[in-house]
Amino acid sequence: MSIKGTAGRRGKDVRSDCWVSVEPVETGGIQFDIKSKVGFLYADSIRSLVSNGLEKLGLKHAKVELEDQGALPFVIMARLETAVRRALPDTEVPELLPELNPGTMKPTTRDRWRRSRLYLPGNEPKYMLNVKIHQPDGIILDLEDSVPPEEKDAALVLVRNALRVLDFGDCERMVRMNQLPRGLDEVRPLVQAQVRILLIPKCESAEQVNQVTAAVEQARKDAGLEHAVYLMPIVESPLGMFHALEIAQASPLVVALTYGLEDYIAELSGRKTPEAIESLWARSRIINAARAAGIQPIDTVFANVGDMDALEQNVLQARALGFEGKGCIHPRQIPVIHKAFTPTDQETERAREIVLAYEQARKQGRNVVSVGSKMIDPPVVAQALRTIKLAIAAGKLCSDWQERNES
Repeated sequence: MSIKGTAGRRGKDVRSDCWVSVEPVETGGIQFDIKSKVGFLYADSIRSLVSNGLEKLGLKHAKVELEDQGALPFVIMARLETAVRRALPDTEVPELLPELNPGTMKPTTRDRWRRSRLYLPGNEPKYMLNVKIHQPDGIILDLEDSVPPEEKDAALVLVRNALRVLDFGDCERMVRMNQLPRGLDEVRPLVQAQVRILLIPKCESAEQVNQVTAAVEQARKDAGLEHAVYLMPIVESPLGMFHALEIAQASPLVVALTYGLEDYIAELSGRKTPEAIESLWARSRIINAARAAGIQPIDTVFANVGDMDALEQNVLQARALGFEGKGCIHPRQIPVIHKAFTPTDQETERAREIVLAYEQARKQGRNVVSVGSKMIDPPVVAQALRTIKLAIAAGKLCSDWQERNES
């Protein structure tokens, strides 16, 4: 008896997605029933795409239904592949890969600016298509908490295809994988699809980081990839907090460390407060572990998307503690986060005065100098140089300061 495999979403409220049903049969070739809101323009193209896809997936006889609500080809291919996999659970089904778009594969660096990272559910293509217009520093295609357990297989295929096809502009391409051990099976397709950072959820040990590192390096070797794929562990438990330093130092691929507040507070049986006192110790652990390891400390998300004033205060508090960026769950949070983590004109000018004064003092053989009524020594200068680096990234200082900062 054949199994009918389905994937995707259907209904009048669905956008940029499709629903596909595939039922393998013994004979009769491919029997189509295709309905599309754009069928008057693309019916033949959709039919050809599905026919070619089934051939590549090794299916010669099947009843295929498709209800399309404006899905792009990479989405149709993802839903088709998932439907076939679900229809043939005991068969090794090949990947139906869209052509890799080399123009979208912008490299990344260890120390790039990561003020904001926007989470997007990995099973919802409509959120992926135009996300770059919101200009977050990074986008996170999520395979974990935002995806229902029964849709995680479909989300992986969709995210893999999106990474291969979509132009996310200057946004760093991130994926939050699933908790280990499941997440290890997701590394190869994500690395080969040119992901730049993998977030490791619910990380509690250096061993977990090492397992992901080994999987990443093997996937890079198998695909012949030259670019690095970096890691950002997410600490979400009391045990993870106590192991934060060893997690941060576990692998040269780790470039940032962050934490998840909801799971952490739940394990504490604590309560969230407007002053965020319940997370102060955890935030301090993350910051100190990251700084000790020489990587970036990144703050968690702020859940109340409707309160911009509270968000601003939370971000300013995070910056005062030493964080360099923050997660966000709605595009409206991005401008607030960017503003709070970008040096003000006053801070930039103050940093410039400190560096100039210190340079002059060094020429005179002194290591300490006063600026106004305050004494300036090397640690203060280091902080000023960090401010200048951020000001350069924000376009507040010109290129000659870039050369000065690097020297």
